[in-house]
Amino acid sequence: MKYWLCVLLLLIVMAGCGIQAEETVTQEEREKETTEEKAERPDEEAETEDDKSEEMVQEAEEVESQYRMTESGTFVPIHNANENVVLLTFDDAPDAHALEIAQTLKELEAPAIFFVNGHFLDTEEEKETLKQIQSMGFPIGNHTMSHPSLPELSEQEQREEIVKLNDIVEEIIGERPKFFRAPFGQNTEYTKQVAEEEGMLLMNWTYGYDWEPQYQNAESLADIMVNTEFLRPGANLLMHDREWTAKAVPAIVKGFRDKGYELLDPALIEVPGK
Repeated sequence: MKYWLCVLLLLIVMAGCGIQAEETVTQEEREKETTEEKAERPDEEAETEDDKSEEMVQEAEEVESQYRMTESGTFVPIHNANENVVLLTFDDAPDAHALEIAQTLKELEAPAIFFVNGHFLDTEEEKETLKQIQSMGFPIGNHTMSHPSLPELSEQEQREEIVKLNDIVEEIIGERPKFFRAPFGQNTEYTKQVAEEEGMLLMNWTYGYDWEPQYQNAESLADIMVNTEFLRPGANLLMHDREWTAKAVPAIVKGFRDKGYELLDPALIEVPGK
């Protein structure tokens, strides 16, 4: 009797071990299958993150236009956007003070366009400055290669002044300018055609003062920019890469805001092809 009890107990123990072993093998097989499945799609998670990044970039590029430029060069709301806006622009960049101006604007959360010249993009240091300005969120506009009087050039020379700079800017920051401003505001029918072919919005300005001797100091410049009789909703304001302009920027930004003006974000401007 004891013998058969021992045999029975032994069989029970062996059966239990077999079940446990079978469960262990089954678990190992499951883990193996899971590992193999992941190996078959190693980039799935990375692709998902890449897709999200692309979607974010696409959304940023698809910001709906809220302002249209008029024939006079001012800006008007397309929908129900704020009418009391002014656009800040800075020509002849990136010379000695463009980066300082950009940093000040960034701190003040004040958008603007920087129009660049090709002769300020000769060195690696100048190219790096352009990258820094663009990385702070400021769009880069085309102000020609050498700042000539375009009407005095042949059509081929006019094209080179504009298109060559677009090529250089794209090589440096990875995108072509969306805005064009001719030196001295001197456009020709041909430069208008080239700007259109390049998908750029051609603009002049409403007013500017920082090249006049009496306004080549921060206090006088800030006062005239904010209190001039030419200030109006949608004004396109011209300034330059100058020492006194850089110093006047904080007072200019504050002055417009105190008067109830919002600084127009260039991303909201309707441009060709947008």
